[in-house]
Amino acid sequence: MDRYSRNRIYVRKEEQGIIKNTNVFLAGAGIGSIIAECALRFGFECITIVDHGKISLNHLNRQNYTASDSGKHKAEALANRLLSINPRAKISYHNCFIDNKNVGSLIKDCDIAINALGYKSDISFVFDDTCKKYNVPVLHPYNFGWAGFLTVVKPDGLQLSQLSTDPRSFELRMVEYVSRYSGFWNIPNEWLDKLLMELKNEESILPLPQLSIASWIVAGFCTNVMFNLATGREIKVFPKFYLSSVLCDNN
Repeated sequence: MDRYSRNRIYVRKEEQGIIKNTNVFLAGAGIGSIIAECALRFGFECITIVDHGKISLNHLNRQNYTASDSGKHKAEALANRLLSINPRAKISYHNCFIDNKNVGSLIKDCDIAINALGYKSDISFVFDDTCKKYNVPVLHPYNFGWAGFLTVVKPDGLQLSQLSTDPRSFELRMVEYVSRYSGFWNIPNEWLDKLLMELKNEESILPLPQLSIASWIVAGFCTNVMFNLATGREIKVFPKFYLSSVLCDNN
């Protein structure tokens, strides 16, 4: 039986062929590790992974690795996992930092990019600028604990740098942006406002707390949006976004 036979009705045969040959570039294999597996299982078979980091115990609460992967490079471990799922997939990886010198050569042949780098330096902005130069749309996934968040930057659209060009605490500013946006449109997200308040009250500058729940939610968002991009469907683009939380059940 065909690998993707259970995708029928949802995905047409010709669409399955399109996404199979769509080149996806994954910058960062943290939250990206969940996204990559979801995308691969859906039918995206051409994935390039770049991440210099190594796996440690505190990654295992939300990233797609096991205890036996501890100490290994994320990019290589993820590539091996993806190939164990689909040995015929075209998976490549680079155990390196993305920087000003290599970013252009790394992404110039990709169709869709995922910016999961985090904001430890301005390289996330440089990455987006380079994708704009090469006419590549960029997905920006975020883990909001109980919620998955995704916004998409298109080459001819608004850029995230218009929120701030300072990488310090940029994730926190994104939470603030979503909170303000929801308030403006009268969409109550009390859990998000509470999260924002508690994050601001932390005495030291720490990485945002993250849960496995959001990683899986945002993986679904990314895979659906990549499918829509590859097949010419409409998507939301920044300043609009996708947000789903298990704490916001209005049914």
